[in-house]
Amino acid sequence: MAARSAPSCHLRLEWVYGYRGHQCRNNLYYTAAKEIVYFVAGVGVVYSPREHRQKFYRGHSDDIISLALHPERVLVATGQVGKEPYICVWDSYTVQTISILKDVHTHGIACLAFDLDGQRLVSVGLDSKNAVCVWDWKRGKMLSMAPGHTDRIFDISWDLYQPNKLVSCGVKHIKFWSLCGNALTPKRGVFGKTGDLQTILCLACARDELTYSGALNGDIYVWKGINLIRTIQGAHTAGIFSMNACEEGFATGGRDGCIRLWDLTFKPITVIDLRETDQGYKGLSVRSVCWRGDHILVGTQDSEIFEIVVHERNKPFLIMQGHCEGELWALAIHPTKPLAVTGSDDRSVRIWSLVDHALIARCNMEEPIRCAAVNVDGIHLALGMKDGSFTVLRVRDMTEVVHIKDRKEAIHELKYSPDGTYLAVGCNDSSVDIYGVAQRYKKFGECVGSLSFITHLDWSSDSRYLQTNDGNGKRLFYRMPGGKEVTNKDEIKGVHWASWTCVSGLEVNGIWPKYSDINDINSVDGNYIGQVLVTADDYGIIKLFRYPCLRKGAKFKKYIGHSAHVTNVRWSHDYQWVISIGGADHSVFQWKFITERKLKDTLHIAPQESLADSNSDESDSDLSDVPELDSEIEQETQLTYRRQVYKEDLPQLKEQCKEKQKSGTSKRREWAPGNSIRLHFVHGYRGYDCRSNLFYTQIGEIVYHVAAVGVIYNRQQNTQRFYLGHDDDILCLALHPLKDYVATGQVGRDPSIHIWDTETIKPLSILKGYHQYGVCAVDFSADGKRLASVGIDDGHTIVLWDWKKGEKLSIARGSKDKIFVVKMNPYVPDKLITAGIKHMKFWRRAGGGLIGRKGYIGTLGKNDTMMCAVYGWTEEMAFSGTSTGDVCIWRDVFLVKTVKAHDGPVFSMHALEKGFVTGGKDGVVALWDDSFERCLKTYAIKRAALAPGSKGLLLEDNPSIRAISLGHGHILVGTKNGEILEVDKSGPVTLLVQGHMEGEVWGLATHPYLPICATVSDDKTLRIWDLSPSHCMLAVRKLKKGGRCCCFSPDGKALAVGLNDGSFLMANADTLEDLVSFHHRKDIISDIRFSPGSGKYLAVASHDSFIDIYNVMSSKRVGICKGATSYITHIDWDIRGKLLQVNTGAKEQLFFEAPRGKKQTIPSVEVEKIGWASWTSVLGLCCEGIWPVIGEVTDVTASCLTSDKMILATGDDLGFVKLFRYPAKGKFGKFKRYVAHSTHVTNVRWTYDDSMLVTLGGADMSLMVWTNEMEGYREKRPCDSEESDIDSEEDGGYDSDVTRENEISYTIRALSTNIRPMFGIKPHLQQKEPSVDERGSRPPVSRAPPQPEKLQTNNVGKKKRPIEDLVLELVFGYRGRDCRNNVHYLNDGDDIIYHAASVGILHNVATGTQSFYQEHNDDILCLTVNQHPRFINIVATGQVGDSADMSATAPSIHIWDAMNKQTLSILRCYHSKGVCSVSFSATGKLLLSVGLDPEHTITIWRWQEGAKIASRAGHNQRIFVAEFRPDSDSQFVSVGVKHVKFWTLAGRALLSKKGLLSTLEDARMQTMLAVAFGANNLTFTGTISGDVCVWKDHILCRIVARAHNGPVFAMYTTLRDGLIVTGGKERPSKEGGAVKLWDQELRRCRAFRLETGQVTDCVRSVCRGKGKILVGTRNAEIIEVGEKNAACNILVNGHVDGPIWGLATHPSRDFFLSAAEDGTVRLWDIADKKMLNKVNLGHAARTVCYSPEGDMVAIGMKNGEFIILLNQLLQRHSKLCHSNGLLCRQQVSPDL
Repeated sequence: MAARSAPSCHLRLEWVYGYRGHQCRNNLYYTAAKEIVYFVAGVGVVYSPREHRQKFYRGHSDDIISLALHPERVLVATGQVGKEPYICVWDSYTVQTISILKDVHTHGIACLAFDLDGQRLVSVGLDSKNAVCVWDWKRGKMLSMAPGHTDRIFDISWDLYQPNKLVSCGVKHIKFWSLCGNALTPKRGVFGKTGDLQTILCLACARDELTYSGALNGDIYVWKGINLIRTIQGAHTAGIFSMNACEEGFATGGRDGCIRLWDLTFKPITVIDLRETDQGYKGLSVRSVCWRGDHILVGTQDSEIFEIVVHERNKPFLIMQGHCEGELWALAIHPTKPLAVTGSDDRSVRIWSLVDHALIARCNMEEPIRCAAVNVDGIHLALGMKDGSFTVLRVRDMTEVVHIKDRKEAIHELKYSPDGTYLAVGCNDSSVDIYGVAQRYKKFGECVGSLSFITHLDWSSDSRYLQTNDGNGKRLFYRMPGGKEVTNKDEIKGVHWASWTCVSGLEVNGIWPKYSDINDINSVDGNYIGQVLVTADDYGIIKLFRYPCLRKGAKFKKYIGHSAHVTNVRWSHDYQWVISIGGADHSVFQWKFITERKLKDTLHIAPQESLADSNSDESDSDLSDVPELDSEIEQETQLTYRRQVYKEDLPQLKEQCKEKQKSGTSKRREWAPGNSIRLHFVHGYRGYDCRSNLFYTQIGEIVYHVAAVGVIYNRQQNTQRFYLGHDDDILCLALHPLKDYVATGQVGRDPSIHIWDTETIKPLSILKGYHQYGVCAVDFSADGKRLASVGIDDGHTIVLWDWKKGEKLSIARGSKDKIFVVKMNPYVPDKLITAGIKHMKFWRRAGGGLIGRKGYIGTLGKNDTMMCAVYGWTEEMAFSGTSTGDVCIWRDVFLVKTVKAHDGPVFSMHALEKGFVTGGKDGVVALWDDSFERCLKTYAIKRAALAPGSKGLLLEDNPSIRAISLGHGHILVGTKNGEILEVDKSGPVTLLVQGHMEGEVWGLATHPYLPICATVSDDKTLRIWDLSPSHCMLAVRKLKKGGRCCCFSPDGKALAVGLNDGSFLMANADTLEDLVSFHHRKDIISDIRFSPGSGKYLAVASHDSFIDIYNVMSSKRVGICKGATSYITHIDWDIRGKLLQVNTGAKEQLFFEAPRGKKQTIPSVEVEKIGWASWTSVLGLCCEGIWPVIGEVTDVTASCLTSDKMILATGDDLGFVKLFRYPAKGKFGKFKRYVAHSTHVTNVRWTYDDSMLVTLGGADMSLMVWTNEMEGYREKRPCDSEESDIDSEEDGGYDSDVTRENEISYTIRALSTNIRPMFGIKPHLQQKEPSVDERGSRPPVSRAPPQPEKLQTNNVGKKKRPIEDLVLELVFGYRGRDCRNNVHYLNDGDDIIYHAASVGILHNVATGTQSFYQEHNDDILCLTVNQHPRFINIVATGQVGDSADMSATAPSIHIWDAMNKQTLSILRCYHSKGVCSVSFSATGKLLLSVGLDPEHTITIWRWQEGAKIASRAGHNQRIFVAEFRPDSDSQFVSVGVKHVKFWTLAGRALLSKKGLLSTLEDARMQTMLAVAFGANNLTFTGTISGDVCVWKDHILCRIVARAHNGPVFAMYTTLRDGLIVTGGKERPSKEGGAVKLWDQELRRCRAFRLETGQVTDCVRSVCRGKGKILVGTRNAEIIEVGEKNAACNILVNGHVDGPIWGLATHPSRDFFLSAAEDGTVRLWDIADKKMLNKVNLGHAARTVCYSPEGDMVAIGMKNGEFIILLNQLLQRHSKLCHSNGLLCRQQVSPDL
């Protein structure tokens, strides 16, 4: 029976024998305290040689494989393997976790390194890309990540002498990395001729850009920059595995077993050959070396650690050893002394002293050893070998007694009998042989009952029986010594076994989980005296069970440390220790056994913190020791909150359904209706599954939630205000300590938490991305800066946020059972508690992770379910309320005492200044003193106490209390029944708000002439609500069954109610007393309707597909309507009371005649003409348009038509309330949509005068009242609806330029197939020593710093001639054809900045000189200048790139200084394809970028840190421009193809509103091309038609018609005076011009003509400086226009359209010609830096050539012609046509 609780004793890890030398390196260091830190298996070890003591770090869950020491040498970082590996940074002194870094790497963490000041950590993963990742480890935050290499990386190091530089090396490569922004950019080391390209194993950085690295062949390669400058050959004779730098120099260690010491310039000091020393052996291989002062630490491949004192270098001191590579299986314990014997596949047998923690003997055998046993007298040691033999040695001197080989397969188990006469040897060929010890091991018998290999043996105490286990899990018994099988069970019954190491048998049933038949338990050993059993399994876990444990699934304590499988475990001879050995980790663990008695003394020692608990929550025995869960809690734990369709899925679903919709929308659809509705009042409060979600705000209003609405209720005025930012059920609510902000968490696939202001009801921040399915608990920290949240995913993830920034600080898995509450410690912001089902955990933050410790209950109580928790008056004290009515008082993690507080669960508790208040299921509110000693006062919530001002009626006495809050002299109470009550301190109770209780609400009816309505619900109540300003529940009546429908009679006197059991009743509408009731049907009554007029008939529809018609006066059934194939959903009468319209679940629309119920067929055309008394039908032509595009997934559940037959309101399964114009003909009508209900809206009804709409939310149990706002009445308040599902099909306009830009697909240089493959580094990125003459002569024009010098790539085999260095001096051209807003003034108009190809160009207006930014490696697409005075001349440029894998070819944004061309930050982005727009915010700190990916993602960056703040899909079509408002850091506008959106940045979330056109007649959404801003939240957008739209907030308020005749491509807001410049596509005319300057409100303008001589001017970029306007055109010209005199000055020219093929230089002068596909040939003057002439040829030209004298030019055309021009005039000379094909190359012969 006892097996139901875990044993009360405990194991503590005392010693680990071994060191991980295989497959790891550089993992052994001295700490500052002169201790030695290393790792073995899954444990970090800190060994003090002085005290011969070990400390253990056990925060890892799998093998540790990498280690780095912080520069201050106290902190250690270790990385592990596993599916989701993580890095722990821990303190080597206290062995406590400081930080956890996770959720980035997969497979494992191969290398780690701290930077010089220890702030950052770099890690390398074992994934296929060997990802390199840089962390801010204190905050647990990843700063940057990039793919490392295609092959393994072996070592990585920060350059300690240059900031932001790293070096990594590995298989056949070395890479030099620089970190800028969030971009890690590698340059491959160039081996050149100095050394062979080979694998580099380790490295160390030195001064002057020198890097030393150890290679596979034993050479040391020395690098300067990225070039190999020399090699030190033969430093070692084989691979150099480890290199360690210290103050004196460098130490290297290699596979040859040598340690070499070098001085700081890498001159050799000395060599130590460990193989030659007395401890050495052949094959010794060094894996790790650490040099500190005169001590050197050496770790070897074979798990030894040597310490060498430099002046006695031939006497290394062996301080740790373990087994070498190969599995470790054999373990035996000496019967009388504290010794353990192990044997391994490394063929060694070792004897360890458990007292001295040392190896005392070692002997090498011929074969791998698989098992061992020591005879009872301790003289003989038997070893079973892998080859089927066994050997017996004398323990004393390890000499051989006998060697016997009778079997071919491995010996897996052998044991001496308790009397010492026999040895039983179990073999893998399923037999056990018995040998006589005294007879020199002669064979006595053989046991052959097994069919599988033998795994375990045990002798009986009298040595007469043997029991065996085999691989099939069979347990067999044999008589000794003959080996005859015992089949009679009775014979065995009384046998007492000398030892218990078998894994199957009645006594150890409990070690197996209940439903598993796997044999993953490798070893057990029973301790009869202590009545405990220890087991070892394949998962690296040691477990303690009570012995015997008879029932499957017993409880246990578990201990981790071993990685992978633990092969064997044994008690020491005196049961003081447990010894366990690990198969693959070759390590021997020694655990101290602490009995129950000793445990009490050690209570003050805190439990070891570890990420996996050493407690028994994983066991799954019958939970009979746990009390029954309270029914309410049980109900709650069964709620899943899963949805078939989440709101987040809608965009994808719509896309999928778009095809069908194309066919459906041929008809022109109706406009959305002019009316709108506004949420006015909500009846309801979510109490049935939420707790502590009700508070007073700062000003005494009450905040709570229901459905998807956050409600602020003013109790003086009885009004409500609503936060409508959520789109699904809100599950939790927390109040900021200042009581003005609220955090709410909702249901969703990726659920969000909104933090919003109760005054303005605006969202401040939205947090998402780390939870699944929903957020069930939130809490603010005491300073209000942080927020903790818990999800309802399977692991109940806990996340700690910096909510203002929207950043996740830390994350951890909470518990597999539900967590009800999270509370942050008010005194220490890094601590929190969580409480839930059988769960109380105390957490502290460690970097990116949280470390949890379970509450320690001890003997005081049971592991109970906690429903609520608060902190007390010190940081140590915490209080929790349990499901049994107790309050638990905790100090630190220990339970101090429990106090009985309530009958039934304590659901809510609240800490006050001087005490506590609690509320429970018993309906009592209790006030306590500050230590829970005394209950000061209780308040019972009863109907008798209800005060006269109440807004409703209490349904029952003592309702279960779910939330309590204090303030303003009152106690606020929320109940499970959906009531909110205010309890006065003196006792009276006022009811403020109430709704239906748990159960779906379906039935709704509005009164025929009064503002009241009736509802009926599955909670078995019928309620009457007042819709006038008093907003209260007038009456309530309990029913015997739940109901689904109700209806008032036409005179308002009677109320008919249909119930769920097939009966219905009629009640008096005033008193709710029964008038009459009927029970004719079995199934739910789904709709019930009085006929109009006098209300003579009553139609009752049921789910069994019939409609009964009753005569009201005579109370008789007069007709039955048959013919429906499915359940009835809606019925409506016509005006005459003669015809019924019926909808069924099979989507049939049927008609029946009253009163007999005869079925009628009516053509659909006629249906419209019939006057219907009411319309609640959802089928038929009149309402075809109400079905959404995604009609398969979601149903329209209800509709209702206004009495003026104008507007149809509908409710659907997704919680949307929509308004349509009636009749809604044609598919997918336009609508206005409102979100407030969470899941399905079950019913909607207009009141009698259409002034209000009442809606019911089925599962959210809320009744919402909306006011109807007529079209004209609308205040200028943003209409919060979304327009319809589908963007209107009317075209957004057409312009060839726009279409081309939209469809352009950028060829990405990195991907375009080169004719020759390109390797190496772009010339301008390479570096070499400048030659002497270069140093002196820099071109006089460039103001840039010296260009990075160039180096040619290795073309092996070619004769190398040094290439003269090229420096870019001039670029002719500007990218205007598909970019915009990319020319800007700098330095008050002295310079202009623009881009062409992949170069950023700074052009001096006066001198025409240019300087260049050349760090981009592909075409630049966009450019912007930071306007903030703090960031003067800072430019951001975005380029094209391939997939967004964060590698060097991914699209990126460079932020750089225009004057000195320094790169300030590089942002690698997840915009695949490229970045098409960038914009700085008002303060200049944020940068906005838009991608060319299919979603056109919009991302906001903090560019100085390279941190991505927020990102979201922008639009499904091309976005051309997105710009921040000039006065804001949070608001921006994006424009694009049929799209304008107004965005707000809230924390990490981007919220968008579509531009609303509805206020202006005839306005239609056009393609928007440009944007500018005015004061008072005005926005101007330029359209494709030449109009400019003016928006106030997000509503269109006027249109400036024909601002240009063609598309408005560019707009610029002058910050100085607010004037706006627009540029468009126009033909030059007297009045008009392609550039216009407007006043601040775009009312008056002045036009400028560009004198370019073009037929149409097309302006792509405008910028305004002092009195000048800078214009960039589609024709690649940059023109400066004077504002006063309108004079034009062309600054830059270029070819318009691509490819430029022809190029020819003049034979004698500094001219050259170019010819391109734009049909022009241009003559350029190099000295004057300008274009001299251009000739339009009318066709695309491909090639040009000068004649030898330079007087004639030949031009070859694409269409096969060639033209000869005279050079003086560049005029056409003759024209010949040779071929029809393409002319590619021609030369003029010298003698022409």
